[in-house]
Amino acid sequence: MTSDIQRHATLLKAAARAAKNITTILDPYELLQRTVDIICDEFGFYYAGVFLLDDVKQYAVLKAGRGEAGRAMINAGHKLAIGGNSMIGASIANRQGRIALDVGAEAIFFENPHLPHTRSEMALPLVVSDEAIGALTVQSTEEAAFHDEDIAALQTMADQLAIAIQNSQLHRQAERRSRLLKAANRVGREVTSILNLEQLLPHTVNIICEAYGLYYAGVFLLDEAGEYAVLRAGYGKAGKAMVADGHKLKVGTESMIGACIAMGEARIALDVGEERVHFKNPHLPHTRSEMALPLIYGGKALGAVTIQSSEERAYSEDDITTLLTMAEHLAVAINNARLIEELKEAHSEILRNKVFEALTTASTEAIHWIGNKTLPISLTVARLREEINDGKMDIDSLREDLDMIAESTAQIIQVKEQLIGAVREQRPRPVLFADVLQTAAHQRNFAEEALKVEIDPATAYVIADSTQLTRALGNILQNAAEAGAKSVKVSVHPTEERGMLEIDIEDDGAGMDEEVMRKAWSPFFTTRGVVHHGLGLPATLHVVSQAQGHITLVSEAGKGTTVAMFMPSGHVDHDPIEAGGVRNILLIDDDDNWANFFAQSLKDTKIKLTRSSDLKKLPAADLILVDEYIASIPLTAVLSTLAEAGLVSKTVILTSAISPERVTKLMRDGVKDVTIKPYSSVEISELLK
Repeated sequence: MTSDIQRHATLLKAAARAAKNITTILDPYELLQRTVDIICDEFGFYYAGVFLLDDVKQYAVLKAGRGEAGRAMINAGHKLAIGGNSMIGASIANRQGRIALDVGAEAIFFENPHLPHTRSEMALPLVVSDEAIGALTVQSTEEAAFHDEDIAALQTMADQLAIAIQNSQLHRQAERRSRLLKAANRVGREVTSILNLEQLLPHTVNIICEAYGLYYAGVFLLDEAGEYAVLRAGYGKAGKAMVADGHKLKVGTESMIGACIAMGEARIALDVGEERVHFKNPHLPHTRSEMALPLIYGGKALGAVTIQSSEERAYSEDDITTLLTMAEHLAVAINNARLIEELKEAHSEILRNKVFEALTTASTEAIHWIGNKTLPISLTVARLREEINDGKMDIDSLREDLDMIAESTAQIIQVKEQLIGAVREQRPRPVLFADVLQTAAHQRNFAEEALKVEIDPATAYVIADSTQLTRALGNILQNAAEAGAKSVKVSVHPTEERGMLEIDIEDDGAGMDEEVMRKAWSPFFTTRGVVHHGLGLPATLHVVSQAQGHITLVSEAGKGTTVAMFMPSGHVDHDPIEAGGVRNILLIDDDDNWANFFAQSLKDTKIKLTRSSDLKKLPAADLILVDEYIASIPLTAVLSTLAEAGLVSKTVILTSAISPERVTKLMRDGVKDVTIKPYSSVEISELLK
């Protein structure tokens, strides 16, 4: 009797210690595993295991077991039917403890190959609020190891375990709810900040799967007819493959997506194998649970989201609530993105209309201008023919008529050259901006002292046709001079856009008011009388656009004008120069940027270069190079001296801006050639050939 009392007291103390340890653990997995270990360690039992009911309460599923035997049974998915022929099933069904003092003689015990040494077993139901949630099995290697009073002692511990399990589940649910809310907030925050559908939808499926830990997510949008939901974005390789295949589902009851759009409510399949409207998708073979959420904005269905898991019954009420919230955020984002697209299209249409209007106006003005210039020509020709036929030809009148024809023709040619240049455009190449600017200033007789130039070394080269760029810069300098500018500041520096540079040309002239600025880019618009054609800025715009750049204008009446040209930045490689047969070169030029570049390029070659602007001493040379726009001495004087010395046939005139008329004249003067300036070692090699 005394030994039984002592034994019972020992069990109660062990049960109390076990319960105390158990109730402090909140992680579900750790709780169950620690429970079986504590029970076996405190009581010295052979084995302990914890079973919990499945979702439909048909089976008790082993969730934790002692040692290798327990792990093996969990991996095998060990489960027992409720109320079936097992100790566990019976204890749960009856909510009462069961004892088998000799398992070999117990009718409802079935031999377990993982536990061959069990001789006694106790099954204790885990009950919370009069509801069984599972059971605890305790096993011993001794026969008759348990007494009826042991059930009372150990049931208290089992009741504490049941409460601890419930608490851990509630804690896990709270953590999951918090995580889901954070995920929903992240989705809402990130998707509503994206206003481009092509970026929004793929980003959405990615963050849904990452934030919720899901197998797959996809976004369907309705087609224009509202008959089909078309997949616009899907997670991973499966999603990309289905989008590429044009995957779409008919709106109606034949699919989860179609049904949720038609009904305007969420559809859930906890086991897709049992879902009547679910069809197996070869791209998603592991889907076991699916949720379809309608995307509704302003009472109108925009499409739906499919969310899929590789687990059965993967979605809780909390999942459904947060995912519905996410779908509402996504619907708002999709609607906003569509509104932005519509606004962009409307803006583009307005812009196109303005461009067409401007082109029409410019074309009409051009036609009127050309008509005004050609009408006198045609009338004069008709009158001359009449006078010739009538034999009444007046020589003085003929001279006047021919002068008028020549003047009108020259003006038409001048307009053509101002708009598109005197020569055919060359392929854009890296050119030294400082040299082109210098040529433009010389051509337009712009005072050198009025020009202040600041060029960042990183932007020395610009990609352009040097002839056309010279013309464009000349137009801007001429406009500044005609506006009364006393000085012009030109600065070149890199921009934030990689590969582009900014050229700012700032003058202190009269400036323009807003009305004049709006018309400044229109051909033939001028505020300086009929002698001006109003083509300077339009021609400059054409040149910059052809070089893949853009141009802006900032001006204020009385405060000057700034023209900002954004153009591709260039660079040149320092390849070895091929000299051909040239050994001695005489360069007649100022000490300027291009001359220094040329001298530096020949530094490591065997070519002897002599630089001079002194015509009194002309050293022997195989080749003589002369800058067309040399500032220190007139070109005519240079050519005259070279002709007297019999050297003009060795002379090549270099220019950054080719003019057909000047080429023709210089070639008639006997020079060897007139060519565009080289701005790279490759171009120098071509020149020397």
